[in-house]
Amino acid sequence: MSLIGTSPPRVDARSKVTGRALYPADINFPGMIYGQAVRSPYAHARIINIDTSAALEVPGVLCVLTARDIPGHNGQGVVYQDMPVLARDEVRSVNDVVALVGATTPAAARAGAAKVKITYEELPAILDPLEALKPGAPRVHPDRDNIIYHLPIRKGDVEAGFAAADVVVENTYRTQLLDHAFLQPEAAVARLDERGHLVIYVATQYVHWDRTEVARVLGWHQDRIRIVAPAVGGAFGGREDMTLQTLVALLAVHTRRPAKMVLTREESFLAHSKRHPMIMRYKTGATREGKLTALEAEIIGDSGAYASWAPKILRKAAIHATGPYVVPNVKIDAYAVYTNNPFTGAMRGFGATQPPLAYESQMDELAERLGIHPFTFRWLNAFRQGDVTATGQVLESSVGLTATMLQAARAAGWSPAELIPGGMEDE
Repeated sequence: MSLIGTSPPRVDARSKVTGRALYPADINFPGMIYGQAVRSPYAHARIINIDTSAALEVPGVLCVLTARDIPGHNGQGVVYQDMPVLARDEVRSVNDVVALVGATTPAAARAGAAKVKITYEELPAILDPLEALKPGAPRVHPDRDNIIYHLPIRKGDVEAGFAAADVVVENTYRTQLLDHAFLQPEAAVARLDERGHLVIYVATQYVHWDRTEVARVLGWHQDRIRIVAPAVGGAFGGREDMTLQTLVALLAVHTRRPAKMVLTREESFLAHSKRHPMIMRYKTGATREGKLTALEAEIIGDSGAYASWAPKILRKAAIHATGPYVVPNVKIDAYAVYTNNPFTGAMRGFGATQPPLAYESQMDELAERLGIHPFTFRWLNAFRQGDVTATGQVLESSVGLTATMLQAARAAGWSPAELIPGGMEDE
């Protein structure tokens, strides 16, 4: 209790501002080798042949690993293991790593990667989630449907709700692919210790799951693997998926030498997940008195070629689709969809960040059409203690929306007394 109301210094603040904090890129061991990934230039293609002979002739190159060198399961992912560590027969996005070069210097690793000759047959790519949803659309993964996840939410009678509305607004909203752009690009070091156990140093948000993933790929028991998280130079959800962990593990185990990989910013853009782009079709109705009567929404999230956290993120988008407002009649359908785009996953807000663009824009347009101040319109429909959400949750406590609205109104220079019907009794 002595800390409440104070501002204690962060335990890592001094080391970070003085430059003494240790990040994965700062870690070195004697005899270390360096890895360089060879990624697909295509969104979708068949791998015809991988020729590593010229790369192996580059001075300093020790190995070139492909899918056939993976001793365990060639798949990774936090929900479904649908993303290959090293693509074998087909690439499904530019995220895919096809070959992995290990060399005695970073320059040799890059030179070797440039010499790996991969013959592809480019295939048609599905880059629009709406196309992926059409009947008969080619499947991104042949063994599964393009719809990864679908959550329907129903409350009341949405048709009756729109029939009771004096104003109905319909719009489609889109959000874009967004990169986390954390300050420290991905870096990882792996080594075998004196017991033959594997130790991986990586900036991660998910040490216990990293161990599970690496163990599965190597075909090892988890008790032979240790994940160490040094300083993390930003994450925001982008370090929840595998990027370099399994790659440095393969290099270290294959060569029996410490292995290191550090990505450039350009490579980082290709390696990790992004925020889901969403297509949000909204239809919202209200009475002339300013009360919401119905909301219908279809939310389509582009997961790219791999699932990552898609089911969890689209579930959040659906749950938050009505915003902080009481809507008596609701019909929501949220879909996570495979495409051949770069894969998407966790990012701050986790599915709850995109829908506000839609539902708040709808509120503004309804208020304008009704001739009601946007603050007043929101006040009339705002969640209060005891209200019920679209999913049936009763808000029993900690509902601070109207108090927050009052503070925001005053900060905007508005007079709440003039905007609140019946005065300030709700304050």
